[in-house]
Amino acid sequence: MTRRRAPVSPPVALTIAGSDSGGGAGIQADLKTMEAHGVFGTSVVTAVTAQNTLGVEGSYALPIEEIDAQYSAVQTDFDLGAVKTGMLATAPVIDLVADRLTDAGAPVVVDPVMVAASGDRLLDPDAEAAYEDLIAEATLVTPNVDEATVLTGIEPTDRDTAREAGEALVGMGADAALVKGGHVGRDGNTVTDTLVVDEEDGLATRTFEHPRIDTDATHGSGCTLSSAIAAHLAHGETLPFAVEAGTAFMERAVRYSLDVGNGPGAVHHLAALREAADRHRTMTDVAEVVEAFVDRDVSRLVPEVGMNVVGATAYAERVGETAAVEGRITRTLSGVSPNRGVRLGASSHVARFLLAAREFDPDLRFAVNCRFDDETAAATAELDGPTTEYDRDAEPDDASGTMGWGARQAFGAVDADDPTPVAVLDRGAVGKEAIIKVVAETPEELGERVFALLDAVE
Repeated sequence: MTRRRAPVSPPVALTIAGSDSGGGAGIQADLKTMEAHGVFGTSVVTAVTAQNTLGVEGSYALPIEEIDAQYSAVQTDFDLGAVKTGMLATAPVIDLVADRLTDAGAPVVVDPVMVAASGDRLLDPDAEAAYEDLIAEATLVTPNVDEATVLTGIEPTDRDTAREAGEALVGMGADAALVKGGHVGRDGNTVTDTLVVDEEDGLATRTFEHPRIDTDATHGSGCTLSSAIAAHLAHGETLPFAVEAGTAFMERAVRYSLDVGNGPGAVHHLAALREAADRHRTMTDVAEVVEAFVDRDVSRLVPEVGMNVVGATAYAERVGETAAVEGRITRTLSGVSPNRGVRLGASSHVARFLLAAREFDPDLRFAVNCRFDDETAAATAELDGPTTEYDRDAEPDDASGTMGWGARQAFGAVDADDPTPVAVLDRGAVGKEAIIKVVAETPEELGERVFALLDAVE
């Protein structure tokens, strides 16, 4: 008996862009990003480039007839939910694409690719003026600072000039413009992207802020962001939501960049997908640690507030991407027991501490809070690494949260060349119980460190 087919009907998006032989940008980045968002990606290749993580070595624009044939083949067969454009290379190609997208019948995201992240020029200077007609067809245009300057004559150097450039792009016919802030104030700690939308009652501006990532591995970032936004639009989501989700996706893709090639590397187009795939394993790891603590009876180390074991996925950025015991581990007449099972987002305090610690050492994946007293504090000397501490009395009134602030105090005081602390002593404050937090890269390592503490105090 043959199995009954069970077809899936995902939304379809189209990318019109150049090919990147290095795999980090262009068509390759677009299709990976669309797939990561549950969108079936189709493509029209406009040019073939010889490039890698070090730079662009050559570029060849395909004949107009071949580009048009690809578009016709896709457009006549697929119900397109969104279209995005990338490297178009020449004025004739831009004119062709602008003409075809007049009747696209789907949201159009225009990424005006002119210069690669490496600084190499990807667009024929004669083609810059041709972009005006294409921008007029755009649901959203997503230039970086250099591209916005070329297109509008306004150099975005701060929020006001970024807004002005966005307004100028909307004035050219785009429904909305997202002026990317990655190149603005590179010495600052925050990246601000500025979205200007043409609404019924006038232009509306919204900004999206996220921490600047200390990396040069941004190859493919523009392609990935515009493709992520197009994918969300293909799912039928609103433009503001698509931009917010796309920028968040981009932040994770840059932070967990791929260390490939001899250059800086490339953004990780599948980082969010890998995070989701890692959740079950992380929950299982936490459950196994909890089982080991119950079997060994770690009641001597359980604080008055209860103990919790937290595991973060390899790409975790939020509390909801960490696994922990729901309700914590508490002492019983016969030892210790978890109140309930392990689930995502079950911890607040320990999870936020772990996430903040990962800002200093992303390899940290697991944490547990233990009782603080004279004996356990002394026992930390038996651990297989250094310890550190912080004083809650020094916490400023404007701190965003004790756990994040404490982790930054503890791990931020450690020299970058020194080993990461394996335990942090929180001496508490009025109404706040003193706690020892043990951290580790693996569940096995976490268990070994907790048992080392237990052996020392028993």
